[in-house]
Amino acid sequence: MTIISSQEIARYRSALAAYPEALVALDAIEDCEGHLEDAVIGLGIQAGLQPDRLDWLDGLAKRYRVTICQEEVKADLLNGRLAQAVEHLIETEVCPVLLATPVLIYVVQTGVNDFCAPLDLKL
Repeated sequence: MTIISSQEIARYRSALAAYPEALVALDAIEDCEGHLEDAVIGLGIQAGLQPDRLDWLDGLAKRYRVTICQEEVKADLLNGRLAQAVEHLIETEVCPVLLATPVLIYVVQTGVNDFCAPLDLKL
């Protein structure tokens, strides 16, 4: 389970102050005592989705891997520019707006390079 500290939530809240949906997501994470997966299940329901597994966040992130691992977005995440990455994910409309922030936080917490590694493989 991925746990986000209150200090990290505060840092994300400051960086994402211009994105109301991001702040709603951060409130949900905070309400779940930093448990990212628990928060995402509730956010997914709010977004009209039907979370059906405990590892739903992992599957959700993988669904958006191609967009997240684009060079520009990947560079933003690696350089701590979460707001720019969130903006890109919102603009591409591949992910429900309410879930963009927690999905990207999950990718950062699990390791951007590890997350994107399957797309770097060449046959």
